[in-house]
Amino acid sequence: MFTQLSYLTHDAGHRQISGSRRASYVLGILLGNLCVGMSYSWWLGKHNRHHANPNTEEADPDIMLKVLAMSTKQAVESRGLFRLLYRYQAYLFFPWLLLEAVAMRGASIGGLTNRGSRGRPIEAFLIGLNLIGMLSVVFVTLSPLKAILFLCLQQGLFGLYLGISFAPSHKGMPILKLEHQYDFLRRQVLTSRNVRGGWFVDLAFGGLNYQIEHHLFPSMPRPNLRRSQALISEFCRQEGLPYCEASLLRSHALALSYLNAVGKHAARPRRSASRLTTIGTKQGSASGHA
Repeated sequence: MFTQLSYLTHDAGHRQISGSRRASYVLGILLGNLCVGMSYSWWLGKHNRHHANPNTEEADPDIMLKVLAMSTKQAVESRGLFRLLYRYQAYLFFPWLLLEAVAMRGASIGGLTNRGSRGRPIEAFLIGLNLIGMLSVVFVTLSPLKAILFLCLQQGLFGLYLGISFAPSHKGMPILKLEHQYDFLRRQVLTSRNVRGGWFVDLAFGGLNYQIEHHLFPSMPRPNLRRSQALISEFCRQEGLPYCEASLLRSHALALSYLNAVGKHAARPRRSASRLTTIGTKQGSASGHA
């Protein structure tokens, strides 16, 4: 339920539900802050930066992660504990996702402390209501020990579900350098991957399995993404662009294979830093265009 509500928050953020900025904001804070416990404004700012520069070093917050190395340079230049984490990051990926919901709540609270944050009081109030309501229902219904175990399980599975739906979209696709001058079409298509699977995957992923279509037309309502796929894939073929699509299992295999390949550089000498994972590298081509 939390993940499906997050999908609706995502749709509101892109004005897929309503073209009105005000209506979308109201929907966003009710769905995101009140129902899920995530700051809508914090997430929207982060997500808009991702859409503007997908898989771009120093610009896309979704690849600027401390616990995962998304480029060879980051892996090679790592030190201490992070070098060990990056070395085994492919094996740690799913365990990390169990902490995603907690990390998201923490980042939301941190985002609301920013004085430039829009609607800080109302968003903080709604997140507080979410937390109080969730804790009250669980601790009134269950014994303290069972309540704690339930909350850990629920938040862990929430984060895991979110990660499973987002990871196949860009992980293992080419990483662009900030100075690369690609036009909008190529920047969005080359860094995105669709996930096949029919109506079940459409429902489970909230339409995000049509990642190429979504990145080209962010405000397109979810039901139309599937309808536009044939036109967009044909157009990409006419333009000579690789239209990357894989099954659910294959897409995760490509993502994990990429993380493993990058992680191996954490145990190599610094001279390996010259082998950056950019759009022209073998890693990007093999995993992104397969």
